[in-house]
Amino acid sequence: MQQANVAMAPNGRIVVPARMRAALGLERGGRLIARLVGRTVVLEPLDAAIRRAQASVRRYVPPGSGLVEELIAERRAAAERE
Repeated sequence: MQQANVAMAPNGRIVVPARMRAALGLERGGRLIARLVGRTVVLEPLDAAIRRAQASVRRYVPPGSGLVEELIAERRAAAERE
């Protein structure tokens, strides 16, 4: 586990150390998600947060189902009833 002591600037900004940015594959302007876990701030690359969310939802999707097709069919059926 990498760890670093960082200081917060008067405006509230912090700098993620270069070696950590490199380990995460973050480039200049890279996007992070900040979330609170208890009293801890967790910074996560946006693409990793998206993959984590997708994996979480995937548990509830039956194999071989097409959610997009189901949603489109539901919307068309609702539109026909209107």
